Amino acid sequence: MKKLLLISIILLSLNELKAQKVYSVDRESYADVKVFVVDRESYADLLVYKVDRESYAGNNDGKWFFVDRESYAKKKIYFVDRESYADLKIYFVDRESYAGWRNSSKRALMY
Repeated sequence: MKKLLLISIILLSLNELKAQKVYSVDRESYADVKVFVVDRESYADLLVYKVDRESYAGNNDGKWFFVDRESYAKKKIYFVDRESYADLKIYFVDRESYAGWRNSSKRALMY
């Protein structure tokens, strides 16, 4: 029984490490990833759906939860004002089922 409990805790912890909890920093030098929001879905590397609960955050599948403290985030992002400055281009979608990668070669940026 103790082994089962320990395994469950470890698996939950691993899932927590992968969760797309992001924090928007106010300086480019603090960011892990520089992000640009495109105006068309077809231009995006990643389609992002903003979830309203931390437990709904995905595992690098475009379901982002914005945390209110930098220390809670898996990734720190900075929104740039020019597409050419971005590491990752995103488009915010209005349905969870639309979230996901369009350019899987950029997937490693969010691990």
